[in-house]
Amino acid sequence: MSDRQPPQPSWDDQIDADVESSLADMATIAVVGLSPNPERTSHRVTAYMQQHGYRIVPINPVAAGEEILGERVYASVAEAQAARPDLEIDTVNVFRRSVDTDRPIADAIAARDGGVRTVWLQLGIVNRDGLRAAREAGLRAIEDRCLMVEHRRLVSTDQVR
Repeated sequence: MSDRQPPQPSWDDQIDADVESSLADMATIAVVGLSPNPERTSHRVTAYMQQHGYRIVPINPVAAGEEILGERVYASVAEAQAARPDLEIDTVNVFRRSVDTDRPIADAIAARDGGVRTVWLQLGIVNRDGLRAAREAGLRAIEDRCLMVEHRRLVSTDQVR
């Protein structure tokens, strides 16, 4: 009899698994750092997800109270959850510089009782320590991946929810 533990999946393998399971049950996405500028990546990616049937909740403290992509903008995930208790945000998608992701990750962890299951850092955005904390709190944690690219890769581009 051996006391060996089975090997743990690598960080990248865990991210791959989290991408697949997140896309399988994603419905409502809070987008931290969503820009009102249609030329910005955050706007294009979010518009794509909205066009494919996902509910979008814009999070941008500078634009709070305004509308982006036809949706009211909130200053934080907590504010959105308080204002819309009927809306279960399951994913927090982050478009902020890596050094500015600790707060959105902490907000996603704090929001898990309200339904958040995934924190997703977009392509080029990494925060391994923050995402370890998210995983320890029971969230799926993804970094350095584009939600639109992964959706196109894993979900039929013709499929609208």
